[in-house]
Amino acid sequence: MLIQVLMAALATVSFSVLFNVPAREYVFCGITGAIGWLFYLITCSMLGSIAFANFIAAIIITVVSRLFAVNRRVPVTIFLIAGIFPLVPGAGIYYTTSHIFNNEVNLAAAKGIETISIAICIAFGIMVVFLIPQKLFMIGKRKGKA
Repeated sequence: MLIQVLMAALATVSFSVLFNVPAREYVFCGITGAIGWLFYLITCSMLGSIAFANFIAAIIITVVSRLFAVNRRVPVTIFLIAGIFPLVPGAGIYYTTSHIFNNEVNLAAAKGIETISIAICIAFGIMVVFLIPQKLFMIGKRKGKA
């Protein structure tokens, strides 16, 4: 599990470089991706549901991203887009397409539905956290002048 979390952090940092994130934010992007993948692994092993594990991980990644964004004074998308990278169901998209081209309709439908449900769960996880007011993420911040 530790190796997977470290590789998720490395993948997130690598994606951050491609995404042109400022270099001073690489570590925080890596932390965001690692925390999200850790929660994904824990939830998946406890409940066995890949879609629900992605939902929980997306919630955690979005919370961490919003906290980092407030404390680092950068846009939340810097951490969110990079941090969500390990959860993106790229393999599911690949296998769905592969099954389609191999004329394996039943396998394509099953993998496609699973992939779409994962993507929807990730989107809902992000949306749920963005419904929380920004003020709640200003932990440890002094109130600014009006």
